[in-house]
Amino acid sequence: MDPRRTAWIVASFAAALDLALVVCAYGFVSLLGGIEVIADPAAGRFVAPAAVGASVVALLLTLAGTLRRPDRMSPSVVISAACTWLAAVVVAIIGYAIASASSTLLAALLFGLGFGIGWFGLLIPALAALTASFAVLVARGRDAGMARPRWPWERDEDE
Repeated sequence: MDPRRTAWIVASFAAALDLALVVCAYGFVSLLGGIEVIADPAAGRFVAPAAVGASVVALLLTLAGTLRRPDRMSPSVVISAACTWLAAVVVAIIGYAIASASSTLLAALLFGLGFGIGWFGLLIPALAALTASFAVLVARGRDAGMARPRWPWERDEDE
């Protein structure tokens, strides 16, 4: 199979896994910690979902590029973590600036960086690194000729 196609397929499933992990982790941290994802009401309701969405897209694009050569795990994991965090922070800054039109650029910058170094902002690169690690292992297996798992009814009777 073409390495580019394999990279996009694995990256797509990894992005879906990352989104599920981030939503789950946000829910548990918010519930157990008794804290809101976005504490500033001036930010609006869409800053956190937009930041998470941007981080997932960043992971998808990063993995689609780095999984073409899955023999290198460290660059894939580090670049994925850095790109997802950066995408989330940039979108949080822009989202805050748009949502609270009366705020200054400094207030938006401080909000985005505060989000990025808080619990919820740091979950993004941590979960992206975990997801990227699994994605690299799957891509390595696919490049080594690993066949997809089959259900019992899909198998030949000779197996």
